[in-house]
Amino acid sequence: MNLKGKHFLSCDDWTKEELDVVFKRTMELKKQFHNEEQHLHLPWKTLFMIFFEQSTRTRNSMEAGMTQLGGHAHDLTADKMQISHGEVAKDTAIILSRMGHGIAVRNCFYGIGKKYLDEMASSSHKPIMSLQDDVYHPFQGLADLQTIFEHFDPNPKGLKVTVSWAYANTHSKPLSVPQTQALLFPRYGIDLTIAHPKEFPLSDFIVKKAKANALASGSTIKFTNDMDAAFENADVVIPKNWGGFGAYGVQEYLDNEEACKAEMSENLAKHKDWICDDRRIKLASKNVKLMHALPADRNNEVTDEILDNPNISIVFDEAENRLHTAKSIMSLTM
Repeated sequence: MNLKGKHFLSCDDWTKEELDVVFKRTMELKKQFHNEEQHLHLPWKTLFMIFFEQSTRTRNSMEAGMTQLGGHAHDLTADKMQISHGEVAKDTAIILSRMGHGIAVRNCFYGIGKKYLDEMASSSHKPIMSLQDDVYHPFQGLADLQTIFEHFDPNPKGLKVTVSWAYANTHSKPLSVPQTQALLFPRYGIDLTIAHPKEFPLSDFIVKKAKANALASGSTIKFTNDMDAAFENADVVIPKNWGGFGAYGVQEYLDNEEACKAEMSENLAKHKDWICDDRRIKLASKNVKLMHALPADRNNEVTDEILDNPNISIVFDEAENRLHTAKSIMSLTM
């Protein structure tokens, strides 16, 4: 299967057969990494990375991954480029795609990020990779599923996974992580439950598509406003904060951004009890595993005793898999 040149903007844009190739390559690359065997799939090739927001796992998994594949990654931010003076996505994509072999972008601004990446993809003749936008976080989705394969089964059909909103007060986090999980996990037979307060829904079109994905694969997807009920008998729990953007239409939000932010902040304060703690973890399966995209808002989203419990938490395995899945996508598309 030839995937060279294919954009990676969403896992949902790739067939399951294509994703299976990605996971097969991931396992090969991870084994070679741990055996300290060279795997120079991209000698002398160049990746341009453009970050509109901060990053730890994404930035370092991509840059380290390119080095290990034999290439080089340019770490760019908008303030270092003519983007800060108004250069449009189309022009940036055309120029960088003539100078290198791939372009990866993180732009999470609500109502703006995905449109920016789509515009780049329409103008670039080299693969565009989403490092997270306001709708999707495909690299995180791959790492999550790879971690589930490793700790449970390469065929996780019937596995019970709960993705739950959790309280955090650091910033209004994008919808992209839970929306990616909602779309991807059911395609592999996982029975998914998504819990959130009524003020913090996912986007309507994502919910509709996620239900269709579950129906097509024979899995189930359920939505609830009860965190306790969602944790009951779960094999995997993923407590993760996200903002209330899904409660607004994109244009409604852009036209009334300050008012929407104020309302989200007011709604946030109502749900400080949405936390993954010892009481809730005991509602889950006796062998439950905790996952989280990190950074976790400790003792708000999840307590230290759960996050640091080696018998429960597999968050650092999950974080490491960001490297191996990123290398797989880059080696296949570039």
